Amino acid sequence: MSGLDRGFANYGDVAFSRFLRRSFLHASGRSPESLERPVIGIATSPSDFNPCHRAQPELVTSVERGVLAAGGLPMAFPTISLGESFLTPTSMVFRNLMAMDVEEMVRAQPMDAVVLVGGCDKTVPAQLMGAFSAGRPAIQLVTGPMSTGRYHGERLGACTDCRRFWARYRAGEVDDVEIAEVERNLATTAGTCAVMGTASTMACIAEALGMALPGSATAPAVHADRLRIGEATGAAAVEIARAGRTPDQVVTPASVRNALRVLLAIGGSTNALIHLTAVAGRLGLPIDPDELNALSDTTPVLVELKPTGDHYMEDLHASGGLAAVLHELRDLLDLSAPTVTGKTLGDVLGDGPRWVDRSVVRPLSDPARPVGGLVWLRGSLAPQGAVIKRSAADPALFETTGRAVVFTSLEDLAARIDDPDLDVAPDDVLVLQNAGPRGAGMPEAGYLPIPGKLARAGVKDIVRISDARMSGTAYGTIVLHVTPEAAVGGPLALVRTGDRIRLSVREARLDLLVDEAELARRRAALPAAPPGPPTGYGRLFHEHVLGADQGCDLDFCVPAPVDAARVG
Repeated sequence: MSGLDRGFANYGDVAFSRFLRRSFLHASGRSPESLERPVIGIATSPSDFNPCHRAQPELVTSVERGVLAAGGLPMAFPTISLGESFLTPTSMVFRNLMAMDVEEMVRAQPMDAVVLVGGCDKTVPAQLMGAFSAGRPAIQLVTGPMSTGRYHGERLGACTDCRRFWARYRAGEVDDVEIAEVERNLATTAGTCAVMGTASTMACIAEALGMALPGSATAPAVHADRLRIGEATGAAAVEIARAGRTPDQVVTPASVRNALRVLLAIGGSTNALIHLTAVAGRLGLPIDPDELNALSDTTPVLVELKPTGDHYMEDLHASGGLAAVLHELRDLLDLSAPTVTGKTLGDVLGDGPRWVDRSVVRPLSDPARPVGGLVWLRGSLAPQGAVIKRSAADPALFETTGRAVVFTSLEDLAARIDDPDLDVAPDDVLVLQNAGPRGAGMPEAGYLPIPGKLARAGVKDIVRISDARMSGTAYGTIVLHVTPEAAVGGPLALVRTGDRIRLSVREARLDLLVDEAELARRRAALPAAPPGPPTGYGRLFHEHVLGADQGCDLDFCVPAPVDAARVG
């Protein structure tokens, strides 16, 4: 069955179920003829708590135009909305809840295909995760990035410039009046963060996976191109519905490798590695850390937007968009990978953009950096792994052995980081414990602030290690996603102030230099883990969330891995 005849509510009489459904739809004023068309669901996620999605209603209207023009019946429906800076303890906790919402609404409602409309950090991965599990034809439409604001002749964009000015404020270089004025000029339009943060990275990954239309990742939210892309996406949804092109026919191991190449070449967010692991995991496609490092060592960085460069997403769009990046990478990509259009990646790339601004998208022969932005670390402190964004770090700190200064929780960090009596030096290693998925929901707390006394002395970077995440808009020599996390008794829980820690980006290692006998003594003395939430989704998350190396998905949502040799 298809269209409105798909999946009737069960009253014990199928004919009555059909009659009742159509009767209620007539209340919407649709013509009887329109009820015979392919049904295209449009998953929406606007909210007053999500300013990034402020322009969604107009974008959804453009999708509906495209669906109608192509002979489909558009049916918009809401899901929960994840406003990045409005959710406590962190939006990461609710990504999986949104994925469940999307999955069940796509599966339960009569639609032949779904357009996933979203953009904020956790929204795109949640929508893809849910759609992949639902198994219906699907296509992603991102809301697009903000345009930049202006402040005293300087371009500003959320949220790298937020962090830059806040660091200056903490160091006493900016006063209360100026920081209030900056606050009003950082985010001045609808859209996701204007830099290569997680939202922008996931937009590019969705296109690289083949799940979004070519050329759709970078258009600003307020640009007319975004509405044209919305209309084209609506029309494409009707085509994929008629073709029955489900996500498992689009996303293959080759697609995932291509997406990893793109992640590395654009200096993308560390969060995207967690999200891509979870998204691909819903199709049984694992991410191999060794392959990630091999790809990173052979993939140059071609795009350096903020936080590592000087440009913004609107500049990338004006410079040819992701198509310009893919064209430069084409010799490193698997061009046979399918896309949601039904064409291969090689087919949709064609000859590439007619013009590219080489200050924004560097040629493969003259990259911004010779190797990719991310490195997966292993060692005695991270047996199952950790990640560092070397493209946002200080190379002078890549090979560091330093004394640990430990914060046992987010509350401990907040209480002591600016204490003038804190025993800390620039060559120390800051360590934050109990900030992983089970310990604290894995907030973006890995960007530990420079201790106040060091910031005022002019220190700009220091090695920081945690089981938390950090925003893709952040920068610094920061090791994240340490797994197993401290809250489940991982080695991170055993670190004490004064221990020696060795970081080697060259060797992809992270080691705690403490003998095994002492670690065994500490392990035996660890207190029992505090109880998790007693009820609701919080309890479900706490009891079933997987580690960062498995995408922080819920264990019961992940199928068995697919044999890569079988799917090609």
